[in-house]
Amino acid sequence: MIKRREFAGLVGLAAAGAAAALSTPAVAQQPSAGGSTFDRIRSTKKLRVAGIVGTEPYYHKDITTGQWSGFCMSMARDLAKSLEAEVEISETTWGNAVLDLQANKIDIMFGLSPTPSRALVVEFTRPIMQNTFTIIAKAGLEPKAWEELNKPEVRIAVDIGSTHDLFARRVLPKATLIALKSPDEATLSVQTGRADAVIQVAMLSLVTVKKNPRVGKIVIPGPIVRQPTCAGVRAEDSARFRTFVDNWLEFNRSSGVMSEWITSSLDLVGVKREDIPADIQF
Repeated sequence: MIKRREFAGLVGLAAAGAAAALSTPAVAQQPSAGGSTFDRIRSTKKLRVAGIVGTEPYYHKDITTGQWSGFCMSMARDLAKSLEAEVEISETTWGNAVLDLQANKIDIMFGLSPTPSRALVVEFTRPIMQNTFTIIAKAGLEPKAWEELNKPEVRIAVDIGSTHDLFARRVLPKATLIALKSPDEATLSVQTGRADAVIQVAMLSLVTVKKNPRVGKIVIPGPIVRQPTCAGVRAEDSARFRTFVDNWLEFNRSSGVMSEWITSSLDLVGVKREDIPADIQF
């Protein structure tokens, strides 16, 4: 059991791209009014996707031009091209993405982490990438193993309800958990000395440290643990669309295109290839 938990503010939805893992209430599956998702896309020539403002490198919206970029948008445009369709973007949040799929507002949500509760109501594709769990540690803290952090005197910050939160509760049950309502607050707790380290997946920790090098150093304790980041699709009788996306993912991953989309999108926040530790592989 975790000996002490500090909760700040209301329990909120965690950001981080494709990395949040909030439980979602089960809603009865509804039949598609216009046939299967695959058939609708092929007939309308529209692929409806979601975009989340301020979640670089996953999604980025230029406030001047309204244009979207980020690796999730690179994938969306290429998938639409493969389907001989155009992208139609709806703004949403990580917390509402599953509901948008269920409500038939979007056809696919890139960057979701599969969890059992989500799998009750939507389906997941094969992994887009594997996101490594890291910590951003205060000066002088460089654990070689996760077990070194599993002590009551070690204060670990996480954002409530996220995959970081779930991971900490499972792997570091003896540590003092400082659960805060957003990734920014969790990161700030290290900078202010309230916490010794914050857990973030690599896609986020690389961005965090690049934006604010003073917050701490990225450390990858062993054994290296990675979680899949997938795309979510609507649960329906026909598996045609999910199968198509799986094949599309496999084609682009095996050709190296997927890796290129991911690493090039990190340029949006100034993260260069040489900034990525060797142990972090997407």
